[in-house]
Amino acid sequence: MPDVDVVVVGLGPGGEYAAGLLADAGLDVVGVEARLVGGECPYWACVPTKMMVRASDALAQARYVRELAGSAKVQPDWAPVAARIRRDATDDWNDAVAVRRLEGQGVRVVHGRGRITAPGEVTVTSGEQAGQAWRARRGILLNPGTEPALPPVDGLAGTPYWTNREAVAATVVPESLVVLGGGPVGCEFGQVFARFGVAVTIVEMAKRLLPGDEPEAGALLATVFQREGITVQAGATVKRVTHDSAGFTLHVDGSTLSGAQLLVAAGRRTDLAALGVGAVGIDEGGGGIEVDERMRAADGVWAIGDVTGRGAFTHTSMYQGRIAAADILGQDVDAADYRAMPRVTFTDPEIGAVGLTEAAARAAGLAVRVGITQLPDSARGWIHKAGNDGFVKLVEDAGRGVLVGATSAGPTGGEVLGALAVAVHAEVPTTALLRMIYAYPTFHRAIEDALANLR
Repeated sequence: MPDVDVVVVGLGPGGEYAAGLLADAGLDVVGVEARLVGGECPYWACVPTKMMVRASDALAQARYVRELAGSAKVQPDWAPVAARIRRDATDDWNDAVAVRRLEGQGVRVVHGRGRITAPGEVTVTSGEQAGQAWRARRGILLNPGTEPALPPVDGLAGTPYWTNREAVAATVVPESLVVLGGGPVGCEFGQVFARFGVAVTIVEMAKRLLPGDEPEAGALLATVFQREGITVQAGATVKRVTHDSAGFTLHVDGSTLSGAQLLVAAGRRTDLAALGVGAVGIDEGGGGIEVDERMRAADGVWAIGDVTGRGAFTHTSMYQGRIAAADILGQDVDAADYRAMPRVTFTDPEIGAVGLTEAAARAAGLAVRVGITQLPDSARGWIHKAGNDGFVKLVEDAGRGVLVGATSAGPTGGEVLGALAVAVHAEVPTTALLRMIYAYPTFHRAIEDALANLR
């Protein structure tokens, strides 16, 4: 069995980044990936879905012409979207470019499923190199990512439902679509397909859309979706699913919903048992892997990404990957700090959020003040007119006089979030934020109004 310095299991964004850093530092690194190097983000998530969002937003903007500037005829066509995803985003779901990039840094890339078979030992259990094993002198870095989760709904398994992967790869759009899940993934896909002429229904078990965000965000999207013809059923439980030649039928709280296609967007999961973490004393039955502030999961084992439970975001994985690589190299590194973790749902309006929600801040026992302003009431929102839905909400720890959370919803919600993320991360006093000069007329100027409304 050959010795190497580090084996990286899972080459999603964080694993790929960390493997490159370790190899650049002169270590002998093997990277094992069961699917495509780069992970979910470039092939089935961040990159191709934002291409879909960009295309659907163009349709929406064109439809605003009637209200703002005259007349325009809009004819949706999915073909250019599918072609761009296949050509520009995924290279027809081929990772050769990513493999060459890593190999150019000195990483040996192996396609197959990696499993810890003993402390300090990783074995490939699938693919052309199945049975190959390595001893890792310095350590094992786990970045297994997640798979779409299938909720325990009677009849669902075995039907030709979509997950995000099938939806991204679609070359034609269905006549109608039922989306099971009203979180960020379900909301983004639902709006995209609706703007391309699909009759969309979103079913969410929680009482509102985006249940992990501020309630105002879910209410805002529900209003916009209703205006765009999207049906939302929140607080609904799917009891059973059937499928026939006509499509899908969902039995929901005593009634039925039908659609030509069903998209399941009900969370993600990781198979820890297949990863073999029990061999190093990690609970294989848990929902994730607990790590310390330097990504250490066990003796000689580090873990990063979705599996750590700090958010299924590319930026989280890469942030953790940098910390883990530095720790493996024995370098001084700041402890992980998630106080200002940003997240954006790329609907229209975009929902950008950072830090704690109001409910989370109160649950933490903080003395909370909240400030909110509606975007249409701001100067830029009034000027923007069509498509100006949104708000800025600030959550202050009144005891310290600093923001601990914020939400920026609007046409550029994710971009406005940048200023708020800096304020939360740097713990800038709200008194200092009030003394700032905010450019006029911008969307971010609404931050000033929300600060003035802190109560």
